[in-house]
Amino acid sequence: MNNSELLFLYDAQLANPNGDPDDENRPRMDYQSRRNLVSDVRLKRYIRDYLQDAGHELYVAQPRQGEVVTADKRLQTVLGGKKPTVKDLPEILDQLMDIRLFGATMPIKGEGGGAGSSIQVTGPVQFTWGYSLNHVDLVNSYTISSRFSSQDEKNQGTFGKDYRVYYSLLTFAGVVSGKRAEISRLTESDLAWLDQALVEAIPLQTTRSKIGQFPRLYMRVEYVDDRTVLGDWRELLDLDEKENLRSTADVRLRVDRLVARITEARARIAAVHLWQHPDFRVWYGAESVRLADVIDSAAAGLVVPVETGLKAGSQ
Repeated sequence: MNNSELLFLYDAQLANPNGDPDDENRPRMDYQSRRNLVSDVRLKRYIRDYLQDAGHELYVAQPRQGEVVTADKRLQTVLGGKKPTVKDLPEILDQLMDIRLFGATMPIKGEGGGAGSSIQVTGPVQFTWGYSLNHVDLVNSYTISSRFSSQDEKNQGTFGKDYRVYYSLLTFAGVVSGKRAEISRLTESDLAWLDQALVEAIPLQTTRSKIGQFPRLYMRVEYVDDRTVLGDWRELLDLDEKENLRSTADVRLRVDRLVARITEARARIAAVHLWQHPDFRVWYGAESVRLADVIDSAAAGLVVPVETGLKAGSQ
């Protein structure tokens, strides 16, 4: 499998993209730069939940109601009830897509392994933490109440805080390692599911604090080999105005340097797997454009539209 690098943008309007449990669940922020932050774990959770809903077997899955699942029990279930050993690793990888994608540490005994031994598979797909391209303003907290009492002897309900951002244009970078893909048994079909999950998962996993979030742009640059890495594609995006953004309509995102990088590296790129929300435009020169049109003009034949509509259970 070839290396790929990923670029993913989504936005959040009057939502809490990733609450910090150590800070009253406020949106994660770099207050010095006024950037909104989202962890890679939060993004992987969206992907895993989407894949599980689509019928795929996962290692880190949402348990059924009332079910308590340990790592060892999960692997035993996959193996039909038997204790996992190192010889079972290929079968485990073939059955559990999230390990093929993201890797895992599993309680699997080796040939002479004793109690507590484990095996680690480093996932070929890794994401950075996401950050906002714009300077983000937080909504003043509102107190929310519950009709339920916090203790049996109390009659009044409980109160909490509701923290949100006005608008955040969030962007992630990621990589797919071709060499690690061989070890984890990652397939091209798995990558197609990853592409689809990134463009569909977030609106389908909406909760009260996450409503108002939509994917806007996804690009997976697939290289011609398993050695090429060109770097963080986010650094090639330029936002004209970073202050006081309140909706997608306020965004003027320039892709001139990104298109130039693709043109310069044309010989090292096998394909650009691309999806763009129909309501999201980017700017190239003085024009508002579809990114696929500009790339096709600069480097014809590279753009491959991201496939959607994959059926549940297909591998």
